[in-house]
Amino acid sequence: MSDLFREPASFVKLSAVTIMAAFTLSAESCGGGGSTTPSAPAPTVPTKPGANPTPTPPPAPTVSPLMVASNWEIGPVIDGQNYSKNMPLQPTQTPEGWTFNFPLEGGTVNYLTTKYGSLVGKRHIVIRYRVETDPLVDIWATSYGLGGISLGPTLYFQDKNDDWNTDTKRWWATKYSPENIKAGEYTLDVPFDGGWVSMMGGYNGNSPEFAKALSNVSRVGFTFGGGTGYGHGVFATGPAKFTLLSFVIE
Repeated sequence: MSDLFREPASFVKLSAVTIMAAFTLSAESCGGGGSTTPSAPAPTVPTKPGANPTPTPPPAPTVSPLMVASNWEIGPVIDGQNYSKNMPLQPTQTPEGWTFNFPLEGGTVNYLTTKYGSLVGKRHIVIRYRVETDPLVDIWATSYGLGGISLGPTLYFQDKNDDWNTDTKRWWATKYSPENIKAGEYTLDVPFDGGWVSMMGGYNGNSPEFAKALSNVSRVGFTFGGGTGYGHGVFATGPAKFTLLSFVIE
């Protein structure tokens, strides 16, 4: 402890009488012929009913599985081939949520999905995210190259019976897809009662096929694209980062 915070010692001159009295009391306290009557126990302080002298720490906050980076896949992975190029298989966990860096030209990020069950009875998906880029960086659609307007994130789900060729097995909320990805923080609130389109665009969110697909979901998430498809990927012309802040299905 620093001398600045040490309490000063107290010095007292003791008379001979004081010293002798102190010596006598010390000898008696050491059992040298004093009283054999046991000393009275220290009084106890009653505890009020329900009192808890040691506060219970609050429970740790519960993290939704939808916000655990290791539960997500950057893909799609079809027959062992990952169509997102120059990307890790999973995003990176952060205190805010999870994140990834957009690939540069020659790479592409297409699908980000996680395993999920039936969506029957769910009303909407709410996603909150942030895109960070240097001022002169653009994000373009991979299928068009430089200058191709990018789309995304576009909310998406996949039927568990999807063979990657059959219509009505994959669905996109194209009505709510942001166009021309730019830096900023955004929230998308996408209902399940319209605005969804099947893989080939032949069916919409009001069709019986859509209702059937909702009961057979295997994966949910979002995609990036533009040009030839909503899930055909994007790339950046310089440093750019995507951070998922919240993903709620209710």
